[in-house]
Amino acid sequence: MKPYCAPAWLPGGHAQTLWPLLIKPRPLPLRRERVDAPDGDFIDIDWLDGPPGAPLLVLFHGLEGSAQSHYGLSAALACKRHGWRLALPHFRGCSGELNRRPRAYHSGDSEEIDWILRRLRDGADRRLHAAGVSLGGNALLKWAGECGKTAGEVVTGVAAICPPLDLAACGHHLARGFNRIYTRHFLDTMKHVSAERLRRFPGLFDAARMRRAATLWDFDDAVTGPVHGFAGADDYWRRCSAKPFLKSIAVPALAVNPKNDPFLPARFLPAPAEASRTVRLEQPAEGGHVGFVSGNFPGNLDWLPQRLLHFFLHETAQTP
Repeated sequence: MKPYCAPAWLPGGHAQTLWPLLIKPRPLPLRRERVDAPDGDFIDIDWLDGPPGAPLLVLFHGLEGSAQSHYGLSAALACKRHGWRLALPHFRGCSGELNRRPRAYHSGDSEEIDWILRRLRDGADRRLHAAGVSLGGNALLKWAGECGKTAGEVVTGVAAICPPLDLAACGHHLARGFNRIYTRHFLDTMKHVSAERLRRFPGLFDAARMRRAATLWDFDDAVTGPVHGFAGADDYWRRCSAKPFLKSIAVPALAVNPKNDPFLPARFLPAPAEASRTVRLEQPAEGGHVGFVSGNFPGNLDWLPQRLLHFFLHETAQTP
């Protein structure tokens, strides 16, 4: 499959990041399943059903994303065209209903990735194709690195699209210049959901610090870190960045990181020596953050789902 090349009419990382929000496809009817978590909580999984025995792609969304994010919608269309099934798990609190337990989700939530994949594997007659976008991609790569060879019992391989492999570099970069517009977008929804969670679980974190948070570091230091057992933002970002885990991945893996991604400067992207031989590092010059618009104006979002399907069809082992 040809590497991604941005159309001439859509230059720049910010435009390539934001334009997909305006051209995302119409949603397909999906079946929602509520699944109980091991700790008594729940997650919601949106399903695109297909023929029994059809390949199953599991796609984990990004920060504050959902099955209705543009990449989820385009993946559903591509899977329907090719006769694949698709599972879109929602991280806790992202399906439109507050979860039952104090914990939410975070960029290194490999424990959550593990039980979701293993539960879906129990209901499948073959290993899963697992992909993640942005935060979901980082968590998935971390999971694969932690599991090593045993990941191959569950998945054929893993694919990560625009994973923030260095969370500190990403978080600090999003606090500067135009990038602050992305931070404000994330904080608006994260603060709203966190306030709802605090009403249900008084004393879970410092409400005043949460309200004052103006950067992702502020929020993660006040909320994400304490709620999920980290000493603060620095500890969370250090322990949950997927980059150090790339050398331990033993299954076929794909990491696509455009060099003009506004979330992660190119100088922080890994070199081949920083990953195992099973990891394919694909770093096109353009693409933005989960953009990958292609075609004539106004463009389409076909490239990304086609890249995922091509990887799992032709670049991973298919035997169960």
